[in-house]
Amino acid sequence: MDLSDRLQAVANMVTPGNIVADIGCDHAYVSIYLIKRKITDKVIAMDVNQGPLNIARTNISKEGFSDKIETRLSNGLLKLSPNEADSIIIAGMGGGLTCKILQEGIDKLDGVKELILQPQSELDLVRKLLKRLDFSIVKEKMLIDDGKYYVVIKAVKETKEGGELNQVNNYEDNVEEAHYLYGRYLLVHKDPILHQFLLQQEKVLNNIKTKLEETPTENARNRLEEVKREIRILDIALSYY
Repeated sequence: MDLSDRLQAVANMVTPGNIVADIGCDHAYVSIYLIKRKITDKVIAMDVNQGPLNIARTNISKEGFSDKIETRLSNGLLKLSPNEADSIIIAGMGGGLTCKILQEGIDKLDGVKELILQPQSELDLVRKLLKRLDFSIVKEKMLIDDGKYYVVIKAVKETKEGGELNQVNNYEDNVEEAHYLYGRYLLVHKDPILHQFLLQQEKVLNNIKTKLEETPTENARNRLEEVKREIRILDIALSYY
């Protein structure tokens, strides 16, 4: 069973030996991979929908891993107990939903050592929430899979030293916003995929700016100010390269 590049990046983030909770496991491909490659001995595969969970159980049974992968019908972290998992995976959901799952299951994060997250949108909201939850971003990977950009985030329970993101203090607002939007880890490490994405965004925003400058309406002027700020933040991100 081969994983997509996106899911492979998620699996690669898991610390070997950790007990894993795979939230929104879908057909359990990541869960099965982690057992098959002996990255972990136990996975709790959870999904809110019965249909995908039934397929997951079939896939798990075919691989002979029913004793190592437990499936649960669960809305987010609801059916996970505190101190039951070392690693939590939440992949393939919107950033808003990812945040909702973490916030509603905040009491289930006791004992969790790491979060492996792959939000499909609103990465800035996810990064901001991680800071509020005292999780430090220690690694990010950006990749292109089937023509789309994806980011995988690994965050660990914060220590006194802090992580890559949480070292941000007393920065100009736009600088800090650039870190939340684009990922300080990716910027500091000059991630080439992010650079490609930023250059594309630069073209898009400049085209929007030009059109707005040619539109003499109050709505256009207001939107123009927003776009100019977005460009300033983007320029900060590009200054890392």
